[in-house]
Amino acid sequence: MFAIVEISGKQFKVESGEEVKVPLQAVEEGAELAFSSVMLLDKDGDVKVGTPYVDKATVKATVVRHGRDKKIIVFKKKRRKRFQTKNGHRQDYTVVKIDDIAVA
Repeated sequence: MFAIVEISGKQFKVESGEEVKVPLQAVEEGAELAFSSVMLLDKDGDVKVGTPYVDKATVKATVVRHGRDKKIIVFKKKRRKRFQTKNGHRQDYTVVKIDDIAVA
């Protein structure tokens, strides 16, 4: 059984028992989350597609940890104009463990 769920404006394919890295959630480690914006639900070949979300479907998860990704370098340059700039960025994330995919 898997589901496609929207979390913080991004779509993730999740299965029960899986750990997923999602954008930073403003909750403490060990807290439980419930995502109700399930876009697709597949239960042993029985597929339900939402318009845009599947009614009464929720994904329950537990926060495992928070962290920051590797640094990426943003470099901009305009040739022959003596312009260049270099910046770094580290994105915050939250790792959640999917506990249950439920349809009420």
